[in-house]
Amino acid sequence: METVTLQDSQSTPEGSADGGTPRSTPGGPPAGLIDLAVTRRGFLRGAALAGTGLVAATVAACAPAAGQAWQYATSKPLASGSAAPVASAAASAAASAAPSMSMAPTAAPSAVPSASAIANLPPGWSEHDINARQVIRRYLGKIAPALKGVYGDAAFAKLADMLAASENYPELTAIPEFAQVTQGNEQIAPKIVNGVKVFELTIDEIDHKIDATKAPLKALGYNKIWPGPQLRVTEGDKVQAVFTNNLKETTGVHFHGIEFEDFFQDGVPFVTQKPIAPGETFTYEFTATPHGSMMYHSHHNATDQVGRGLLAAFIVDPKDPAESYAKKYGVTQEYTWISNDTVGGFTINGHGFPAVVPIVAAKGEKVLVRFMNEGIMMHPWHLHGYRMRVVARDGARLGTAEFFADTLGVNPGERYDVIVDVDRPGVWAFHCHILPHVEGTEGMFGMVNTLIVTPTKVDLTPLLT
Repeated sequence: METVTLQDSQSTPEGSADGGTPRSTPGGPPAGLIDLAVTRRGFLRGAALAGTGLVAATVAACAPAAGQAWQYATSKPLASGSAAPVASAAASAAASAAPSMSMAPTAAPSAVPSASAIANLPPGWSEHDINARQVIRRYLGKIAPALKGVYGDAAFAKLADMLAASENYPELTAIPEFAQVTQGNEQIAPKIVNGVKVFELTIDEIDHKIDATKAPLKALGYNKIWPGPQLRVTEGDKVQAVFTNNLKETTGVHFHGIEFEDFFQDGVPFVTQKPIAPGETFTYEFTATPHGSMMYHSHHNATDQVGRGLLAAFIVDPKDPAESYAKKYGVTQEYTWISNDTVGGFTINGHGFPAVVPIVAAKGEKVLVRFMNEGIMMHPWHLHGYRMRVVARDGARLGTAEFFADTLGVNPGERYDVIVDVDRPGVWAFHCHILPHVEGTEGMFGMVNTLIVTPTKVDLTPLLT
């Protein structure tokens, strides 16, 4: 089984040294911020700080394979002439009654529901319902039994009923699926050389799993991960980004949103440079300006190379600590959300649901989400139960033009920063609202996530290993 990386962040995000902002990593911060997009260790830290309860009540995607025409799936109908399936009274009662969850599975976890589950459909259900429930079981894994201590007896009983815990299904002892796959987007620290922040990266061919059950894809990654490492600097920093091309093809790297003084650093082969040939190393040098949510990605054969994973976040924190999100808005944690929609289908941070790491926060926190669209389609992100305060677009603060939305369309190349003031516990769906991107006959997958708000901070770290 492929596992996530364990690399820590050592770089300094906005204001952490001099402005009061807790340090953040893309996978979960060590000092009060939670950005759950990346590593297992990051998520573990986040879970320890904010607690979690992972139930998705959302929709998921029918993802297109490379080179195939788009196909929109719907629920599978019953066979012609078939009567509506009816579960046995005993099975139906067992599925709806007991709120307890045994920890003794009877079989290995599977991507598909058991034959007995399909044979004993509750009244009015179809195979689609069984498939959809199976995806949620994979998402929660062995976190599900621990939710009794997070949300209390009444909520836990409803959850146990929804998941049919009395069936003692195997996922009750499995780690959640998002912890079974390699998550990218970890923050890496630069070397400091004569006052310059130097990042050394490779460009590699990789085998990448969109979720834990699908076969690996032949993909690309910076430092062998998709998304690549998050690079984080402060406005005005002198930066060197050194890329060694380990591919069998040429490439180039563009820092999207940066205002270059020297246009030859812009990273567009045959416009500003020769392509980086296999085996070659190229160094980009620039001053980090303006501050905001930026990206870096391939700008050569980009439809293919970005679509296969050459994409990552570049965060420039404001030089003035008073302008940090922590100081200005009281943000306590953040999540980097990079979408793509080509190779591998519809993904968030390189994965489709149920392998997408949830956003986790405790009641009373303020969560910053940095949306970055690296795909070829617009995606309207919709958060259930809350409004998002939209505070920045393409790295620029909106000021008096800030607005609230529960659905925010993010076009290719755009970045939006939003803040969510979480004040009500619960599990809130967070997904693209182009429905064929988020739901199919096999249940939930694709561009789906959840915002998990817990009443208090709970340490569920042991359940993720």
